[in-house]
Amino acid sequence: MTKGIIVDRRRLLAAGAAIGAFGLYRPRGLRAETFVSVLTGGTSGAYYPIGVALAGAIEKSVPGTKTSVQATKASVENLNLLQKGQGEIGFTLADSASAAVAGNEEAGFKTKLDKLRLIAGIYSNYVQIVANAESGVKSLADMKGKRISVGAPKSGTELNARAILGAAGLTYDDFAKVEYLPFAESVDLMKNRQIDITLQSAGLGVGSIKDLAAAIAITVVPVPADVVAKVGDAAYQPGEIPAGTYTGQDAAVPTASIRNLLVSHAGVADDLAYGMTKALFDNLDSLVASHAAAKGIKLDAGAATGPVPLHDGALRFYKEKGLA
Repeated sequence: MTKGIIVDRRRLLAAGAAIGAFGLYRPRGLRAETFVSVLTGGTSGAYYPIGVALAGAIEKSVPGTKTSVQATKASVENLNLLQKGQGEIGFTLADSASAAVAGNEEAGFKTKLDKLRLIAGIYSNYVQIVANAESGVKSLADMKGKRISVGAPKSGTELNARAILGAAGLTYDDFAKVEYLPFAESVDLMKNRQIDITLQSAGLGVGSIKDLAAAIAITVVPVPADVVAKVGDAAYQPGEIPAGTYTGQDAAVPTASIRNLLVSHAGVADDLAYGMTKALFDNLDSLVASHAAAKGIKLDAGAATGPVPLHDGALRFYKEKGLA
């Protein structure tokens, strides 16, 4: 009986060794599945639907990949996660990426993030300040003493809010109430007349503001070019929200624009980074179908530039296209 048990153990050990060998020396044609986590933002913003489309493009275009999409607090959280290797590609605003490289603690970065690598510069976000028409707010100066939501704490939107309000000579102390909430929650408070203003940094035609404009009369508050210039950061450029972007918005409104980036990290293999970059630009139609903001994604020299170093895999793609 004892002898039989010993024989069985030997057989099990032999079988285990064979399985281990197969795992170590996988025959050609078989490959381990590569998991790609796409870090986006809140589900009511532009990052999330575009991220879902991007995940589908990567899984379709890069053999052996299995993708997932993670809803996050967007820029700052995404950059911190990527630095830790907790995600393969994520969305961020360019000014947040600059703060990450500098290790700006006030912006949400305790140390300099040195592992971040650029995949692509993509479309621009627009600072969209929307007031309940009943509030009487028509300018930045009119916002003083009102109730506002400035985005999730230390999100890219909230960093934009601090920059724009500061350039306009306003601080959070100038408001009757300041809420730090994501887009959808901010819109809910607007509908319920619990706040007067929501500031959202997003692509044009963002779903949250479309939803708000369909429910109540809104005023899109202009951010003049001189205020944008006072921010003192090259990431902030004058932009425009075209007439008719939202229900009741009959005229174009000037504002600030900030470019978005897709960022990875140094631990992502060059072949995967190359494949993700190629999947992005080979599938722009599906990204545009997911959200109109993706119309701003262009394969040009600007796509290969940003405040963080370019990933070697992405660099290979841009060199093939004659852009780097």
